[in-house]
Amino acid sequence: MSVLPAPNPDAAAHSARVSAFLRDEIQRAGGWISFARYMELALYAPGLGYYAAGSVKFGPAGDFITAPELTPLFGRSLAHCFADVLTTLGQAADIVELGAGSGRLAVDLLAELDRLGVLPARYLILEPSAELKERSRERIATLPARLAERVGWLDRLPDTLQGIVFGNEVLDALPVHLLLRQGASFLERGVVVTPQGFAWQDRPCDDTALVNEAAALALPEGYVIELHRAAGALLRSLAERLAAGLILFIDYGFGRAEYYHPQRAQGTLMVHYRHHAHADPFLWPGLSDLTAHVNFTAIAEAGLAAGLELAGYTSQAAFLLDCGITDLLAQIPVSDMVRYAQQAQAVGKLLSPAEMGELIKVIALGRGLEGPVRGFALRDARHRL
Repeated sequence: MSVLPAPNPDAAAHSARVSAFLRDEIQRAGGWISFARYMELALYAPGLGYYAAGSVKFGPAGDFITAPELTPLFGRSLAHCFADVLTTLGQAADIVELGAGSGRLAVDLLAELDRLGVLPARYLILEPSAELKERSRERIATLPARLAERVGWLDRLPDTLQGIVFGNEVLDALPVHLLLRQGASFLERGVVVTPQGFAWQDRPCDDTALVNEAAALALPEGYVIELHRAAGALLRSLAERLAAGLILFIDYGFGRAEYYHPQRAQGTLMVHYRHHAHADPFLWPGLSDLTAHVNFTAIAEAGLAAGLELAGYTSQAAFLLDCGITDLLAQIPVSDMVRYAQQAQAVGKLLSPAEMGELIKVIALGRGLEGPVRGFALRDARHRL
């Protein structure tokens, strides 16, 4: 592992406050909390968690770069998928973005939908971070007034949804439970406090539903099993509210057979800090993003059980190509070689099998839609779920 840059004094002081909060929580819980609870608090504790406190997360000055930050062509391509759905649903359809971050994707989407002549009735943003909500407001304010006035911010999901609900790199930031197979029983991996700091401790799992889910996978002794209860709950909640439309997620992950491959016996949990990836979730809590890849089979099953139809599953590369990203790139004038080179490099990263193209998947679930959803014709990978 490369040497990680040390946090500045203000950041270190914030991490110390987050650590104290976590220690108090562990003490109140009797000296042990599940890793899922630790991850939830480290990321979302009000005013303290990674996504709830004020720090730059996206772009060169942050901890990682997402696809919308690389190039506006990502959002413009996604708009071509959404335009077809909005046309089918009619003028009352909304778009709801979960975890809009800096607002860059919202701006790119709305601008391209405007060019296509297909706008949502409203573009609603559900963002748990007050700091990111303010940044997205500032970004949205750069749009023409007739587009900006369609944008609103939510504190919770509406009771009824008609339109498109989507999230880019949202599911991988939801808490995961970690279970370890030991003979015929399962231990849940949790967190305790020692004189040296936070540490792992495994305890017998008393959650019957988690144990049954882990047992059904029939994995070998010593396998660290990541279970995505929060992601499944989110999908069910969205399905209950969706009267008609599309739910679409873009994220790192696999179908179940690939997810629980023998090579991933220690799971997919990863920590991101200032463009460095490492495996210690206890280092500088509150300053680091904790993620786990998505089990897309479980997402599909949750949607199907809630009455949705599986509209598509494919790689990010195939999705973007089918949505016309190379055609959009070709629209950049040949005379503007610097801009073209910059955008071509970004598109290459989005499509490359060695980078984001195959590691990131796209899943779509719908209700009341007629015909196929654009983005999934080039490579239908539903058989891999």
